[in-house]
Amino acid sequence: MERKMAMVVTFVKMEEQDQLDVQFWQSKPASERLAEVTRLRINYYTWLNGSYPKKIAKVVAKRTL
Repeated sequence: MERKMAMVVTFVKMEEQDQLDVQFWQSKPASERLAEVTRLRINYYTWLNGSYPKKIAKVVAKRTL
C-alpha cells in the first residue's frame, strides 16, 4: 500500500510570523529555551571554527519589559 502526503501551504504576513515566533518561545519553559540557545551556539561555533571552544563565559541576563 502506497502512502501519499498532501502538500500544505499557509501564507502568513512576516509581522504576524514574528509575533507567532515570540509567542511560541514564550510558551516554552526557560530550561528548554536555554537548551535551544546552547544547541544553536554549538552548531554555529562548530561551523565557524571547526570546533566548539572549551571555555565560554556563562552569562544570563533577564530583560524586564
